[in-house]
Amino acid sequence: MITSEGIVWNVADLELFPEDGKRYEIINGELFVTRAPHWKHQEVSGNVYSVLKDWSRKTGLGRSAVAPGIIFSATDSVIPDVVWASNQRLEECLDQSGHLTDAPELVIEVLSKGAKDKQRDLELKRKLYSSQGVQEYWILDYQQQQIKIYRREQAVLELTVTLLPKDTLTSPLLPEFSCVVRELFI
Repeated sequence: MITSEGIVWNVADLELFPEDGKRYEIINGELFVTRAPHWKHQEVSGNVYSVLKDWSRKTGLGRSAVAPGIIFSATDSVIPDVVWASNQRLEECLDQSGHLTDAPELVIEVLSKGAKDKQRDLELKRKLYSSQGVQEYWILDYQQQQIKIYRREQAVLELTVTLLPKDTLTSPLLPEFSCVVRELFI
C-alpha cells in the first residue's frame, strides 16, 4: 500500500490515474493505492457476491455488486469488495456514471494479508462507513476463517458477533437469508 501524507486528495484527482489494475481510494483526503488482491481474496469476494446475488434474485428485494465505487464526498471515495443495496436505496444513490453516491445498506470487505490493509478495513473504513450511514458491515477473514459482523447501533457500526466456519450467517437486513460461513471460504 502506498499512501501520501500531507496532501489532500480528491475525487477529481482519481481521473488522472492510469487504468492499471490498482485500487485508488481516498479516505479523509488521504490517498491509498493497493495492488490487485490475492487470488483467495477475490475468490471469497466472489462467493459472498454469489450468495447475495442468488438471494436477491429469489426475493427481488435488492441487488449486490462486486467492487463498486462509492463516492461519499470529494475527499472520500472507496471501493469495497462487495455491497448490497435495496431497490429503493439503489434508486436513491446511484448516479449516471454508475457510482454509488451514498451508503448502501450492507458493505463487505475481505481482509487482505497486509497489516496496514487490515487496519484500514477494520478502523478507517469502519469509521467512514459509520459516519455515512451504512447499516451493516461484514469483514471476512479468509486466513482466520471468520466473519466479523458490525451493525449500526446509535449511529455507530459496533461489533455484534464473530462467526466461525460452522456458524450460520444471517442478517436483519436480508429476510430469510442464511449461509453457512464455511461455504464462503471454499
